[in-house]
Amino acid sequence: MKIARYLKSGEPTIGVVIANKYVADLSPMGLDSIYTLLEYYPKSIEIAKEVVNDVEGVNLSTFGEVEFLPPIPRPPKIICLGLNYRDHAEEFGGKPPKEPMLFSKAPTAVIGPDDEIETPTKLTDYEVELAIVIGKRCRHVSKESAKDHVLGFTILNDVSARDIQFKDKQFFRSKSFDTFAPIGPWITTKEGIGDPDNLDIECKLNGYVKQKSNTSNMIFGVYDTVSFISKSVTLEAGDIIGTGTPSGVGSMQKPPKFLKAGDELELTIQNIGTLRNVVV
Repeated sequence: MKIARYLKSGEPTIGVVIANKYVADLSPMGLDSIYTLLEYYPKSIEIAKEVVNDVEGVNLSTFGEVEFLPPIPRPPKIICLGLNYRDHAEEFGGKPPKEPMLFSKAPTAVIGPDDEIETPTKLTDYEVELAIVIGKRCRHVSKESAKDHVLGFTILNDVSARDIQFKDKQFFRSKSFDTFAPIGPWITTKEGIGDPDNLDIECKLNGYVKQKSNTSNMIFGVYDTVSFISKSVTLEAGDIIGTGTPSGVGSMQKPPKFLKAGDELELTIQNIGTLRNVVV
C-alpha cells in the first residue's frame, strides 16, 4: 500500500494510491493529515486498508488532478548513513565502515516531488537513497523487533554540496541547504515493499543512468540500521533514515558531473516509484 500526501482544492490531504492512477482520500475516515496517521499507527493502516479493499463510494482523484507533496513535510529528524555501499566507499577512496556511520540533515531541507532543487554552489551532487520512515517511537530495539516500529519506505535524494563537505570535514552544513532533501513520491508501507534489503535502485540524470544497484549491496541492512540507531538515539514517529547511496555520484565521474540549472533527476526504487526534481 502506498500512502500519499497531496494538494486537493488547495488543501494538504492524505490518501492511498490505487492502481498507480488514482488517489483515494482518507480524510472521511478521520485521517486528515500524515501526523494523524502517525499518531494512530498501526490502527490507521488498518483503516487505510479498508479503503484499498473497497473503493466504492470513496472520493478518487486522478494523478493529473493532484499535486503530490513531500510525504512527511517536516520530519522530526533526518538521519543518514555514510558509505553504506561498498562500491561507494571504494569510489571515495575509503574502507567500508565497521559500523553504521551516521550524520544528519536539517528537516527544513525537505521538498517534494517535482519541486525545484536550488544549487548554492557549483559542486552540488546527487545521491539516490532508500529512506526508512519510522511509524512508532522506539529506543533500544533489537533487529527482530525493529520492523514493528517502521511505517514504510520512500525515496530520498541526499543532495550534497561537495566543496563545503570537503572543506568542513563533516556533513551537516553541506547536506542541509534548503531543498537538499527531496523525498517522495509517497510512502510504500512495509507490507507492500517486499524485502527492503533486495530492491533495485537507480538514479537518472537527464535521462542517462548514473547510479544503478540493489539494496542487497548495502553493508548494513534496514532493520540492523534501525536497531543500531535506536541504541543511541530515540527514534520518533515521522523520522526519516537515509540508508546510503551506491556508486556513480557526480563528484566521482570522470570528468566530474555536478548539477546545473535545467538538469532533471529521476530517482527510482523498486516497489516505491520515481521521484523527479528539476535543478534551478
